[in-house]
Amino acid sequence: MTIHFIREVDELKSLISELSGRVEDQLDKAVRSVMERDTQAASAVLDEDHSIDLAEVDVEEECLKILALHQPVAHDLRFIVAVLKINNDLERIGDLAVNIAERAIFLAEQPLPATDFDFPLMADKATRMLRDSLDALLKRDLKLAEKVRTADDEVDQLNRDMYEQIKAGIRKDVKQVDALIHLLAISRHLERVADHATNIAEDVIYLLKGDIVRHRVEQYKVD
Repeated sequence: MTIHFIREVDELKSLISELSGRVEDQLDKAVRSVMERDTQAASAVLDEDHSIDLAEVDVEEECLKILALHQPVAHDLRFIVAVLKINNDLERIGDLAVNIAERAIFLAEQPLPATDFDFPLMADKATRMLRDSLDALLKRDLKLAEKVRTADDEVDQLNRDMYEQIKAGIRKDVKQVDALIHLLAISRHLERVADHATNIAEDVIYLLKGDIVRHRVEQYKVD
């Protein structure tokens, strides 16, 4: 490896790390805007979205430059491929955070919908999956990446539970249908965040093991 290649890979690591932190912050603010009916936090998410998009483009361009100039192989090639895919997932999570924030702005102006659904639990699980998947990338932690994969089913079940709660809420008070549908959409957005976090974890596994585990059902033993 040349000095130029090492320097450019280090720059790429810095870019993807910075983008990861910004997207994680976007999701945290979006979730807070729902739970605290905080329209300022929601607006901050909307304001930041364009710069997230630009950062995603910067990462992609850096990856393509390295591929074109250095033609990496083996582990180095896996790293570039993994970053390209993770970069796309991060941008999509940023978009989902915007969607959640937009719903939060609407809900802040409505009476609190009558539902027993544990939104903080689902939000905590989805955001933790994102945090763990990014930690697995930065720390090259295979075990943590595998843990993220196992957590996805829990969020899927919570999303299904939310659907049942929303149906019950509509039957109870049809006047709240708009607010309840927005809550259901937020649940779906969080479920998609968990899916993207799982994608990131699977790309970390590919990076570390050279093994494509996407679509593969495995039972991991996680302490």
